[in-house]
Amino acid sequence: MHGAGNDFVVFDARSAPLGLPAAAARRIADRRLGVGCDQIIIIEPDAGGASAFMRILNADGTESNACGNATRCVAALIAEETGARRAAIRTSAGLLEAEILGPGLVEVDMGEPRLAWGEIPLAAPADTLHLKLAMGPVEDPAACSMGNPHATFFVKDLAHLPIETIGPALERSRMFPERANIGFALVETPERIRLRVWERGAGLTLACGSGACAALVNAHRRGLTARQAHLIMDGGDLLITWREDGHVLMRGPAETAFAGTWPEKI
Repeated sequence: MHGAGNDFVVFDARSAPLGLPAAAARRIADRRLGVGCDQIIIIEPDAGGASAFMRILNADGTESNACGNATRCVAALIAEETGARRAAIRTSAGLLEAEILGPGLVEVDMGEPRLAWGEIPLAAPADTLHLKLAMGPVEDPAACSMGNPHATFFVKDLAHLPIETIGPALERSRMFPERANIGFALVETPERIRLRVWERGAGLTLACGSGACAALVNAHRRGLTARQAHLIMDGGDLLITWREDGHVLMRGPAETAFAGTWPEKI
């Protein structure tokens, strides 16, 4: 499945545990030797009464706490099964409520952004609206957590940024003890942001849902945008709204590319 090009291999482990080791996850995620994906999603039963628990493995086999695009995809699968317009998806970062707005169109309440340095987390106390971090042509990012850590650099030119060079180093900056997703945002109007994201554990992705949420939150905190904007990424368009009550809503596509069977014993 994919949401705006952010692609996933989705396993249903609600009837029996999958037990997917990191090495197998890396093999499946390999775009030449496996299926190929940004993340592997494992749907598991939830003991707390949610529609499902969603486990997220990055392409490098590490586990992530949140993924907005994957949440939309899982919600669409569950809605197709049940016929219900709403689904509650639990992740390691908390419970996310999703609503089916139409065929292939899902909105997820991503909850409230975490803005304090220790909540992101950062390695030491810092002003999360202006981090003292620079590399090559970028500097002065803002940071927040949308269930996973994000730093957003605001730039005037996206086309010539050496993202594949600076992205890995910024992801692993000592400032981020759990590494971070690194966004590069070009604010075109108060209602439109062009965004590219170097995703922690996955690399340069066509879309990052939580990264889009973080970019809108950080842009509005800087006074650059309204509380709602279209986030234009390489793979598609997400509508992000930071409501007055603090919750961030993400609206966008959820599509199934194909279904199949992995031939190897996991």
